[in-house]
Amino acid sequence: MRGPSDAVYRRRRLFVGAALLIAIAVVFSGFAVAGAFSGNAEKVSSTGAAAGATGTTGAAPDTSPSAGSSSTPTASSTPTPAPTPTCDQNLVTVAASTDKAAYGPEENPLLTLKVTNGGQMPCDVNIGTSQMEFLVTSGSDRIFSSRDCQAKSEDLVKTIQPGASETANFPWPRNRTVEGCQPVQAKPGAGGAYYVFTAKLGSKTSPKAVFKLN
Repeated sequence: MRGPSDAVYRRRRLFVGAALLIAIAVVFSGFAVAGAFSGNAEKVSSTGAAAGATGTTGAAPDTSPSAGSSSTPTASSTPTPAPTPTCDQNLVTVAASTDKAAYGPEENPLLTLKVTNGGQMPCDVNIGTSQMEFLVTSGSDRIFSSRDCQAKSEDLVKTIQPGASETANFPWPRNRTVEGCQPVQAKPGAGGAYYVFTAKLGSKTSPKAVFKLN
């Protein structure tokens, strides 16, 4: 049996060489393709745009802040509630008045204490007899005080609205009193004498109200 000719051997060598070149090209092409996917996967991971790409490469998701964002926490924008307004007791005033400027010999003056809330909020004010005093003087002479013979002392707290007032009236029988309610025989002078009525409520004192006894 005759062996292959030289031409056949040459064709076989050429075929083997070509196959080897094709195998090498495929291997290098495979690295190139793998490198391209690897590069795409890394790019997707850095932007966080596709979790599926990171899953194919086994890379962990990138949770670092992007260049355009700030990691500094911002302060809360919740407004602080304003304090609730309260009554200003300094705006609660006391006034004194009489029903007439002058009285005849048989007329008894009507003394009026008036408490007014001059603030913008309602105020609770104790206007009981425990806080009131109707005081009549003449110069340095203390003529009369409603406290001297007061039968009982009571508290009476009332809510006075802004701009509103409460009044208390006391008919003065033109008598003198002393502390302890001791009997006094002398009476206030008449014949055109002037007297001063001052109203007090707690620590507040009214301006003077002047009247005349004939």
